[in-house]
Amino acid sequence: MGITKTDFMRGIQCKKMLWLDKHKPKLKVIPPEIQMRLDAGNDFGDRAMGMFGEYEEMTIYRPGTTIPDKKAMAERTQEHIKMGTSVICEAAFLYYNNYCAVDILRRTIQGFDFYEVKNAPQVHDQFIKDAGFQYYIMNRCGLNIGHIHIVTHGEDEEHPFVVNDVTEEAKGYSNWVNDNIWDLNRMQKQTDEIQIEPGEQCCKPYECWYYGYCHDGQLSISDISKSNDPLN
Repeated sequence: MGITKTDFMRGIQCKKMLWLDKHKPKLKVIPPEIQMRLDAGNDFGDRAMGMFGEYEEMTIYRPGTTIPDKKAMAERTQEHIKMGTSVICEAAFLYYNNYCAVDILRRTIQGFDFYEVKNAPQVHDQFIKDAGFQYYIMNRCGLNIGHIHIVTHGEDEEHPFVVNDVTEEAKGYSNWVNDNIWDLNRMQKQTDEIQIEPGEQCCKPYECWYYGYCHDGQLSISDISKSNDPLN
């Protein structure tokens, strides 16, 4: 089955969240304001693709869907690496079916640097862990990665991107990724639902889309916050 970057980060937050993604995805409820933030992040990422000039995008969808074709994207990425393409966006890599698609992969004299784009004003630890997962996959695929960066948004449209070097921290997560990736792979294949008591992981670092399911149908954290807001 394999683990994607998103799978890994969700499984690290809560194993039950990942299990539900794989076995009961129809139970998820994404609040409108969360979807708006996701869409804004995608738009920001699309804008960032051109921050180094011309680029080649690797995105390929399965016929008739908006689901990325991971295998086709990974094959296309390898073709462009062999061709010497300078900047590759959504560069895809597969390692024993574990997958990542890198926002921006930029060729250097020694190998490659990569850039993970986040529509946020500052770098958070979960972003570095995210980049650490991608480094692990690319490193295991034999790619020589030099520097790792998180791109956050700038103060205004004249300076829309801020590049933050997180190389040491992200590479430092490699052993941690290796310790967890295979456990999450095994866990997501279990037929019996994972049983985990609700707790802090329900909202940190992100609100879980299965909050209502795990809390016996209660409102999501976002809805609870709205109901307690005197302005609503």
